Formats: sequence, C-alpha cells, structure tokens
Amino acid sequence: MFNYKKLIKDRRSRVKFLQHFHWVSDKVMIKLQYRIKFGRKLNLKKPRRFTEKLQWYKLFYYNPLMPICAGKNKVRDYVKSKGLDYILNEQYAVYSSPDEIDFSLFPNKFVLKATVGSASQQVYVCTDKSKIDEKEIREKVKKWLELYPNNGKRKHVGREWPYDAVKTEIIAEKYIDSSACPDGLVSYKIFCFNGKPGFVYMIVDLKDGYFDADYGIYSPSFERLPYNRVCEANLEPHATKPQNWDEMIQIAETLSDGFPHVRIDLYNVNGKIIFGEMTFFNDSGYMKYNPDEFDFVAGDMFELPNKTKKPKNFRKIIK
Repeated sequence: MFNYKKLIKDRRSRVKFLQHFHWVSDKVMIKLQYRIKFGRKLNLKKPRRFTEKLQWYKLFYYNPLMPICAGKNKVRDYVKSKGLDYILNEQYAVYSSPDEIDFSLFPNKFVLKATVGSASQQVYVCTDKSKIDEKEIREKVKKWLELYPNNGKRKHVGREWPYDAVKTEIIAEKYIDSSACPDGLVSYKIFCFNGKPGFVYMIVDLKDGYFDADYGIYSPSFERLPYNRVCEANLEPHATKPQNWDEMIQIAETLSDGFPHVRIDLYNVNGKIIFGEMTFFNDSGYMKYNPDEFDFVAGDMFELPNKTKKPKNFRKIIK
C-alpha cells in the first residue's frame, strides 16, 4: 500500500501533495487515508473504534460553532462567552500578512502561530529577539499563509471541514515561561465527550512544537492508564499532578459542553491555568495506540450524535 508519509517526509510538501486531490470526495479521500494509515477498511456504518468515529464525525456532523472554536483566534471569543477570560494567554497582535508584523511591539520573548495548521509546524518560538532574522521569519510566516489561502475554496488535507472556514491569520502572543516548573512546559489535552472528560494526554517537557516531548495517558482523576501512543516516548516517571487539577477538569467541562466530542488543551504554569486550543479531530483521527485496545476503549466513550445536514456555505470564511 502506498504510504505518502514515508515517501514525502516534509509535512509542508505532503500538504501540497494532498491539495492536488481536492477534487476527490471527502468520503473517498477519508477512506483512502484511513486504509493507508492503518492497513484496514474504515467502518462508517457501525464504527466502534475512536479513530473510526472521528472519521464519521468529520463527514456527518456540522455544528456552526465548530469553525469558531477550531481557529486559534476566534476561539478566544468563545472562551470569553463562557466566563473564562482569565485563562486566555496575552495576545499582542493579529496579522493578515507577514509584511504587517511589527516586531518592535513584542518583548524579548514571544510566540508567532497560525490560526490554521499544526501546532508542531505553524509555530515560531522566540526566546531572544536580539538574535532573530526578521526577513527569515516573514518568509516562514508567508509559507504558513500560503498553505491555507483565504479564498473560500480550500479543503483541509484531512478533510476536517471546520478549518475550511477559519480565516488564516498570524497571532503574536506571550511566551509561556515554564523554566521554574519541575516538568517543563506540560500540555494537558483533555478529551471530552458530551461535556464530560474521558481521558487526558499529558505531553511533558514540551519544546518547539511536540518534538522531544514525552507522552502519558491519564484518567480525569489523574490515574495513569496502561496505554500510550505508538512511536511516542513513554512518559516516565509519572508527571506531577497540578494542585488545581479539579479546576482544569471543570474548565474542560465548561468549554466542551454541547459538543459530542472535543479536545480541550490547557497549560498549567505554577498554578496559572492557560488556554491552548480546541480540537475536534485529534491528529485527524489517525492515531495508533499501544495496546490497540485503547482505540476501542476511547471509542466506547464517544457516543455519535445524529447526522446533521451539510450547510451550503460551510466553507465561507469567518470574518
């Protein structure tokens, strides 16, 4: 079976390659990608696995709030509407073009990221502004924007429809300093189902993107579960439980309420909870677990909603 990820190792090149197949229907493309990734047929009629249900979710469930929450800028309005302003990271500016970026506005440490794209790819972390090459950064940012143009016609390569309506912009925000934290920067990815957390990915010692980080899967009560992601470093020893863990779980419940499934990402730096993002299709639904049993365990948590009709203007860019 042809595996384009092995043949085309650079993610940007893979995105460009897959964009050439925009004419292929979502259902056909998703079935093909699932077969390539797992070597098995995708069951959409009676899905049981978590990875199968995420593909069903892409194809058959449309909620107008999903594009708002999927984008890394507009989601801030949603968080505020839930009375959770205090967990938002400080934002310096939002830009539509790399030429607009005014580096003089930023402190010595800052972060640039795209409103659409991978958190491990479309992110630039600056820890010393005196050493940056502004021209080089603008070129990098330009490439981010080119991957997802604001033309209302694009298709996400994983066929994750909410991202097709997100306006592609560049966000400049505060650098999260975790130097005093014993586990470094930790990302808590809380997988919620109908407003209830089911399990949590903990990614410890997070650096630029997800590289060199260790994974662990925990229950909402902070018990280490006997599962892990294939090809990810297993988290050893166990991470430290935040003192305000229960508050984090409550925040996840509040933000996920009303969605059949969504992943809520939070950071916790010396007791300060910071919002990351909301994701509806973790890793586009192509995760491999060790043991494979967890794909069914997580699948049992995901009660699929009734199918909803695809709106005619679902790709209209949200201004």
